[in-house]
Amino acid sequence: MEPVSVDIVEVLEDGLAGDHYSGKGKRSVTLIQYEHLQVIASLLDKGEIDPALLRRNIVVSGINPIALRNSHFKVGSAILKGTGICAPCSRMEETFGHGGYNAVRGHGGITASVHTEGTIALKDQVLSMALA
Repeated sequence: MEPVSVDIVEVLEDGLAGDHYSGKGKRSVTLIQYEHLQVIASLLDKGEIDPALLRRNIVVSGINPIALRNSHFKVGSAILKGTGICAPCSRMEETFGHGGYNAVRGHGGITASVHTEGTIALKDQVLSMALA
């Protein structure tokens, strides 16, 4: 199944509506930092990288997703919990060719689980939050 970019998505208990990885628990949602796309492109000697090729659900900007690990954060009306590093897989070699895996290492973003269902729209802010 090829990734599809959307302007708005429903976040359900098991992940994003329509995502084939939904229901994967701690990996229900994946986030990658927009600024890292240029780093990956540079390492691969490419002008730019289409975020869909990295197969992450959400591209964020202006915040380091690693800082959200093990904490709750709000995107749109949904509340997510950062659960871990989203390491690259061997598919990056297939997608980008030799060196693809290593180019994404350290720049793959994070995984998250859904704490509260909601809706995320393009340009929604990511807000760190403390939950009791």
